[in-house]
Amino acid sequence: MSSPEVAFNLSTVFDTVASAVPDNEVLVWRDRRFTYRQMNERVDRVADYLAAQGIGCHTPRSELAGHESGQDHVGLYLSNCNEYLECMIGAYRARAAPFNINYRYVTEELRYLFEDARPRVLVYHARFGPQVSEIRDRLPESCLLIQVADDSGNALLSGAVDYETVVRNRALAERSSTPTGDDLYVIYTGGTTGFPKAVLWRQDDAFVTSMGGTPFGSQQAYASYQELFSSVRAAGGGPTLLMTAPFMHGAAQWSSFHMISSGGKIVLPDDGARLEWGDALRVAAREHVVSIPVVGDAMARGLVEELRRHSHDLGGVAAINNGGAPLSPAVRESVLEALPHVMVLDSVGSSETGIQMNSTATAEAGDTVGVFSQDAETTVVDDLFERELVPGEGPGWLASKGRVPLGYLGDAAKTARTFPTIAGTRYSLPGDRATLRADGRIQLLGRDATTINSGGEKIYAEEVERAVAAHPQVRDVIVVGRPSEQWGFEPVAIVQLADENTVTDAELLATSGRHLAGYKVPKAILRRPEIVRSPTGKADYRWASEQVTVD
Repeated sequence: MSSPEVAFNLSTVFDTVASAVPDNEVLVWRDRRFTYRQMNERVDRVADYLAAQGIGCHTPRSELAGHESGQDHVGLYLSNCNEYLECMIGAYRARAAPFNINYRYVTEELRYLFEDARPRVLVYHARFGPQVSEIRDRLPESCLLIQVADDSGNALLSGAVDYETVVRNRALAERSSTPTGDDLYVIYTGGTTGFPKAVLWRQDDAFVTSMGGTPFGSQQAYASYQELFSSVRAAGGGPTLLMTAPFMHGAAQWSSFHMISSGGKIVLPDDGARLEWGDALRVAAREHVVSIPVVGDAMARGLVEELRRHSHDLGGVAAINNGGAPLSPAVRESVLEALPHVMVLDSVGSSETGIQMNSTATAEAGDTVGVFSQDAETTVVDDLFERELVPGEGPGWLASKGRVPLGYLGDAAKTARTFPTIAGTRYSLPGDRATLRADGRIQLLGRDATTINSGGEKIYAEEVERAVAAHPQVRDVIVVGRPSEQWGFEPVAIVQLADENTVTDAELLATSGRHLAGYKVPKAILRRPEIVRSPTGKADYRWASEQVTVD
């Protein structure tokens, strides 16, 4: 990948596309329809307001270490809505650094997050007003509160500003400086295996690797804003995507900017906080959606179940895009049975690496599940962090090089561990285990944090989950290790079943045994009415570990 002639920033990317296709719709939600011109004007108002309050960049990147931020932080405590994108891009335009907040967090989790991020601005939906009141003492004293109205009926908090007064303000502010490619893109990790951490990226690197700066199907990044402008203008408009994942998830932000950088349109289901597939697919049919993203088996199963219950006109859908969590063979097959005309695109990436690999499948043929074609900057590094593996070697650590994050906010030690320099090249190694196959493709084994060491053997939880999920009665599954006198740790499958009365534990274990070596087959099955996952569909392994401890 050659370096572009200019360092991109996400504010100017949006402004460039708005100049190219000003009258194209960029976002549709309920009865709201925004063109690029309209949203760009609202973004300007947000940026002007923040700049007038002194919010922005105070220390240039050149004077900072990788784990340090010289910009004011803007917390986005919002479910999906147009205001999320407006505030995100508006903060970039003011040279502040917005960050994602999981709106499912309880008070203790919010307190940790705000102490870590130290926001100067918090933008929140009115329905979250009670939580904001409860943790207000953990916010910096100078933190500005901006409340977005919703249907909760909650009154404006004392001292807070109503969001619509911000975007109705036509007074232009004198912004102190112009956004640059060195400005931060900040994304907090999910925290499903530990405390969430803020990953700090240069916006230029995030855009080129994961947010549309490298056009789909190409290895060549845009070289200039003019090239981006010309591409979008020539296309006349991009595809339409149904945004099923919350904007607080990195994959949703990346998908959104992929749409934006092609002049496309983002369509939101009516309920911005909870995915209900009936509502989502009615919106998809109405808006002639081309692409629908899912996050792993849990979300994809919901899509299939809705299609089995009700008919939806999805003839215009060309792709189901999976990312953020594994997709098992059984669930991929069920998607292709329900929508035989689509292509299933399965991507691998993380907050610390961006998009790394992908695989494709159609009703006629498909790549082996768990095996991916990688981009030029994705590789596998040996266990000692000394060299890259050659085809046929492994397992090792899945890695990215070249355009990688700067570090973790406030954590120099973890930054050094996750982003080491090997033979003069800086890598990102967030903890995924992988094998570099003889054919040059990469087989993903699983996250090291969820690996079960049993009797001297390593068992990758995601591999066992795929095997258990092959039984048609398994609606959802998480596999974790529990202490064992004989093995040290042993795998246990926590399952949610479609009908508990139609399958025995022995039948579930027999299905697993057809796909796994004997030592990997779960030693026990725990049945639960529901598997706890994050709003993005990622497995909550902390919850799962508590379940096996209790039992």
